[in-house]
Amino acid sequence: MRDAEQALRERLVERTLQLVDVPSVSREEQELAELVRTLVPPPLELVYDEDDCLLYATPGRGSGPLIVLAGHLDTVPPQGNFPGRREGDDVVGLGASDMKGGVAVMLELARWIAAERPPLVGDVAFLFFGREELSMEESPLPALFERVPWLCDAELAIVLEPTDCAIHAGCMGHLRALVVFEGEAAHSARPWMGRNAIAEAVEGLAPVLAHEPREVELEGLTFTEVLSATQIHGGVATNVIPDRVEVTLSFRYPPDRTPEEAEAALRGLLDGGGRIEDASNSPSARVVTDTPLVRRLREAGSFEVQPKQAWTPVAEFASRGIDAVNLGPGETRYAHKRDERIGAGSLVRVYTALERFLRAG
Repeated sequence: MRDAEQALRERLVERTLQLVDVPSVSREEQELAELVRTLVPPPLELVYDEDDCLLYATPGRGSGPLIVLAGHLDTVPPQGNFPGRREGDDVVGLGASDMKGGVAVMLELARWIAAERPPLVGDVAFLFFGREELSMEESPLPALFERVPWLCDAELAIVLEPTDCAIHAGCMGHLRALVVFEGEAAHSARPWMGRNAIAEAVEGLAPVLAHEPREVELEGLTFTEVLSATQIHGGVATNVIPDRVEVTLSFRYPPDRTPEEAEAALRGLLDGGGRIEDASNSPSARVVTDTPLVRRLREAGSFEVQPKQAWTPVAEFASRGIDAVNLGPGETRYAHKRDERIGAGSLVRVYTALERFLRAG
């Protein structure tokens, strides 16, 4: 391995480990945001710094298409995997795959641009933000788009979520619904004097649990719609017929449905057998595979294109008319796992491809 390649490999691994070792569970990203501020050098301009959301941009905007590289700083809570460690060329620890490896790639690209001042294919912005692992209602991105309107002129946003070094196009919408089934409380010795909410839930959930996965092909990619019950709570004592059961449903729907259509489909399955008391609905993102910039990105790393069978922040860009894709070095099978990790090879592959993609010519 040539000296320059080995140096890049070591730099990316050490940067990832540095990021992993800074705690940044959702809503506690301040320390990591401060580290990012120290690592992004001029002439990149800090154009937005509010609410744990940092936006840097190359100076003299207007020289070409605007490309945004985006990554979240937060992680899920630790599971005995903090701080991190090295295992050979792997970084093991909380957030290594989702997505501090991607943030490390972003930081090293920003430092490359600042140090070498290479000719670029267009303007480049680097967006670091928090609270991605929470519901979309807590996202800091809507305020960013409102206060930095020129960001909506971007021609492509690349979100460096873990994708196993493939381009993931589009994303699934996610409807989370708390469904309540009601009955009438009674003594368990005389159940006929009440109405068991558990029985109501069993009956009402039957069509939900019987819902078959639905495959949808868009732009040659197949998305699979799935509906699952993920939580159930009910009952107050062992000798009381319960009058309330709560069930959380997770509905992952493809980009062929709007959020309103997804909610209508769920209500149709319930058919009056349960009441949606609370819901959070994160929209899907349209599939973008055949624009000049996406083709250039694909060729820069010989990347395979796959459907994104999950929700990611590409939906927040797509909702504002911005083409967006996911491409990151992390392995999806390690995201949120106790043994979360990322390898040097994937870090180098994504970094090298993005450097080639951004460089003019």
